[in-house]
Amino acid sequence: MIRSGLITMIREKSDQGKSPYAISKELGISENTAKKYIDNRGKTLKHGLSGKTKHSKLDPFKQDIENHMKQGILNCSVIFERLQEKGYNGGITIIKDYIKPFRPLNTRKAVERYETPPGKQAQMDWGIVHYVDGEGKSHKTPAFIMIMGNSRAKYVEFTKRCDYYSLVRCMLNAFEYFGGVPETVLTDHMKTVVIRVELGKAIFHTRFSEFAADMGFVPKLCRVRTPQTKGKVERLVHYVKDNFLPGRKFIDLEDLNNQAIEWCKKVDSKIHGTTGEIPLKSLAKEPLLPLPEASTRDHYRWETRKVTRDGFVSYDGVRYGVDWQYSNREVRVRAIRGNFEVYDGEVRILCRKIEHTSGKIVFLRGQYQGLAEKEGVAFPMAYGIKSDTLIVDKRPLAFYDEVMGVRANG
Repeated sequence: MIRSGLITMIREKSDQGKSPYAISKELGISENTAKKYIDNRGKTLKHGLSGKTKHSKLDPFKQDIENHMKQGILNCSVIFERLQEKGYNGGITIIKDYIKPFRPLNTRKAVERYETPPGKQAQMDWGIVHYVDGEGKSHKTPAFIMIMGNSRAKYVEFTKRCDYYSLVRCMLNAFEYFGGVPETVLTDHMKTVVIRVELGKAIFHTRFSEFAADMGFVPKLCRVRTPQTKGKVERLVHYVKDNFLPGRKFIDLEDLNNQAIEWCKKVDSKIHGTTGEIPLKSLAKEPLLPLPEASTRDHYRWETRKVTRDGFVSYDGVRYGVDWQYSNREVRVRAIRGNFEVYDGEVRILCRKIEHTSGKIVFLRGQYQGLAEKEGVAFPMAYGIKSDTLIVDKRPLAFYDEVMGVRANG
């Protein structure tokens, strides 16, 4: 088959009145070829490859892609990695082209990009993620997320609560992971940070203000109902939900958090699409404020709990048993280095590995030893002593003479 340009030339020369023989000599083709394209003028010629099916490297994996999309996974990078694990050796472009028709339209408004100098700012937020247990039941759990504004280094930690104690504990873990403290931390108006806003001025919680002062950072708030002012962490929340979590298997919260740290290190070891730098290398160059002393940091890991009547301390949905003699008393608790510790004043009365299964009851060996003998009373009440004989103090006669003399002189 000859090219379309040559066919056009044959027909133009035929229109000029030249014979097929003359055209064949002039263009260097056979006379029959010239006749063929002159005679087929106005007819649509069938391409030699028409009717043949062209196979794609993606064909064997299309059902896998369909399954991922049914699970809500539309992130091409995630699907690309999953297919590579199954032997796919093609590129990501054909995956993007295949998925594009299924993507929802982007209706978000355009915003101005705002960049901060190294060490200047970190952004933090909570995200609520979903997972399914072995019985198919759906659950929700909070995810604390912090990102350095300049280097884009990330920290992700899943918790059971998003109260004040969980917030400061996660922030401490993030600062220790980054190796320092940024000058400012940008957040939204979460209840654990801000009490209210009066005349445009935020009134911070006293405890959070004290925490910020001890750590050395200044808390900053994004504008109300404008989450794009902390767009870096907002995008990271979606990135965790769309990239890290879908299809991920884990045993418990500890396992999930270990995977999250490894994932952060993995993605931060690649060149960032916006900065063109590797986040972990950029983080090492950020002039962060030094971490406070360990004693100062550990101070914010403490929580106050009351021991129940039957001798248990509740923490993150797990009940830990302590000696029954501490029942109904207030104790101090903390989670540190994978252990759960309980203190009565400065005395540690319990140290054991943290349990991550909510609703679990952990008994202490010998927890109720001596309870029956003492009838459940840990400390005896104050009491008087009854005696069968009257005891009279014996004093010398000089004592009475002295007493009488004082009275006579008075």
